Amino acid sequence: MTTTFATGTDQVSAKAEKALRAAMERLLAGRPTCTDGRLVKENLYREAGVSRATMNRAHDILTEWNHRTATTGARTPGEARRDDELQSLKRELKETKRERTDLQRRLDASATVIAALHHDNTALREELGDRGTVVVTLDERRSTREETIGPC
Repeated sequence: MTTTFATGTDQVSAKAEKALRAAMERLLAGRPTCTDGRLVKENLYREAGVSRATMNRAHDILTEWNHRTATTGARTPGEARRDDELQSLKRELKETKRERTDLQRRLDASATVIAALHHDNTALREELGDRGTVVVTLDERRSTREETIGPC
C-alpha cells in the first residue's frame, strides 16, 4: 500500500489532512460531532478521528489552527456569545445599581423634607391652638362647600 503525503511541510496522508481540516472547520464553526467543542488541540485530533501523533505531523494545519484559535482565546462561538452576553448584563447591572442609588438618595431627601414640613405644620397648629383660633380641616370644609355649590 502506498501512502501519499499532502503538499507543504505536512507529513500526513491526504485523507488525514482532509479529516483534520474538516474537524477544524466544524470546531471553529461551533458544530462539533465527537467532542465538547472547546477549541483545543485534543478536540482537533479527536474530532478528526486521527491520533495525536498524526496531528502533530500536520505542521501546516497546526500553524493554521494556532493562528485561527489565537483570536478566539480558545473559546467556542457559543462561549464567546455567552461571554459577550455576560459582559452586557454586567454593564446593565452596574447602570441599574447607579440608578437605584440615585433614586434612594432622592427618596431620602424627600423624606427629610416631608418630615420637616410635618414638624412645621404641627408647630403652626399648636401656635394657632394657643391663640384660640379654630383650625378647620379640609375634609370638613369640602363637605360644606359641596352642599352649598353642589357636585361638580
